Amino acid sequence: MTVIRYVLSRILFAGFAALVGAFFALPMLWLTLAPFNARGTLAVEIPRPFTLDNFQAVFANTFAVRALGNSLILAGGTMLVVTLAATLAAYALSRAEVPYYDLLTYGLILFSSVVTGTAAMVPIFLLANALGLVDTYVGVIMAFTGGLLPTAIFILRDFVEGLPRSYEESAMVCGASPWRMVWDVVMPLLRPGMMVVGIWAFVQVWGAFLIPFVLLRSPERMPAAIAIYSFYTEAGTPILTLTSAYALLYALPVLALYLFVNARYGFRFFGGIKR
Repeated sequence: MTVIRYVLSRILFAGFAALVGAFFALPMLWLTLAPFNARGTLAVEIPRPFTLDNFQAVFANTFAVRALGNSLILAGGTMLVVTLAATLAAYALSRAEVPYYDLLTYGLILFSSVVTGTAAMVPIFLLANALGLVDTYVGVIMAFTGGLLPTAIFILRDFVEGLPRSYEESAMVCGASPWRMVWDVVMPLLRPGMMVVGIWAFVQVWGAFLIPFVLLRSPERMPAAIAIYSFYTEAGTPILTLTSAYALLYALPVLALYLFVNARYGFRFFGGIKR
């Protein structure tokens, strides 16, 4: 009886897991097949006939193609600024004696949920307008940085606190300056954590719509998250053939970044000094 119950429970679990997997896999399968289909449909089917005309039409839209480059600028710039600033801030907060350290850390997390929220759009726009940063890449990057930086510091804090202080003390005994010690000892050890924060920041900006929509005005600076609406009809209905093709192109940079980091680090997030 116990064996039968065990077998039935495993069958039910396997069936439930298959249903959940299909729920998430079907949209990805549709995104893979639909761009090569000559007719727009929401059904998951093998393209008949197979065509590349959808991609030709997408590349003929210079506004949409330029938007992909704009998204790379915004996401890449934010990734670099957030990763570098969060690394230095997390190291300083971890090594310095800061009163109410835990309270400050969780306060930063709460603050980050406010900065990038809808309620903060008006003050963010007014501040950017006062600084002359409306319709600039710098303004959008700084707005994203302000929202992502607290959480990035929180993530890197655990990586920094996991580093033995003996590494830094050994470098200082050998005559390394504080900056040299941070650059040659701390940074290599924190590289896995920095990659985690970098990928996270890139993905957050890559799919963002609201902040670029509010702060940018020129069509030449619009990111892909906004440009995808150029493949909608005047009635607001998406042209499935072109939308799916553009969405596939839109997903490729994030996938390429994931594959690069996986091949380079294998997501083995640990540190050490090579002998």
